[in-house]
Amino acid sequence: MRHTSVMDLTAFRLEKDQFFVSRHSPLPNSLKADFKGLQYFGENTALRFSLLLEPDINQEVTIMQTSNGSERVYQRLGWITFPVKGSVCRLALFVPEGQLEATEVFIPFRDSTSGNQTYGAGRYLEAEIQHNIVQLDFNLAYNPYCAYADGWACPVPPLENWLQVAIEAGEKTFGVHHD
Repeated sequence: MRHTSVMDLTAFRLEKDQFFVSRHSPLPNSLKADFKGLQYFGENTALRFSLLLEPDINQEVTIMQTSNGSERVYQRLGWITFPVKGSVCRLALFVPEGQLEATEVFIPFRDSTSGNQTYGAGRYLEAEIQHNIVQLDFNLAYNPYCAYADGWACPVPPLENWLQVAIEAGEKTFGVHHD
């Protein structure tokens, strides 16, 4: 996995902050001058997992609505199950349609921090998969570009990926709602 230590996570976050003031940033130019960095939960090692994929035998096609009303087509690769604060959680993992051999999966999700400490529409996570083992690290959870500016078409997490628990890891809300 890319980031397994506090130092790696700190470097990853610093690199991301540097990207956010670059010309490729999702931030409007009007916000870049005052940008002081993204806000994050502290590293939470309890939210880092190595999990067995429960394959979706049908590799069901899922059409996700986006923030601008368009649609994106994915295929469900399967599910993962993991514990959070005594609760058993389950998330579906997706790949773009036709990319079933991908080594990275897309996991859009909402949790009980959504709309509070984190972006209301939910957050995203990519995870590496190899031999049906998924390396999941919620410390790398991030906001979609829609959280920073209008004009982006961000997939909305499907209902099956709405968690009832708090995932207190990764990126927090951007803007005036920072803690």
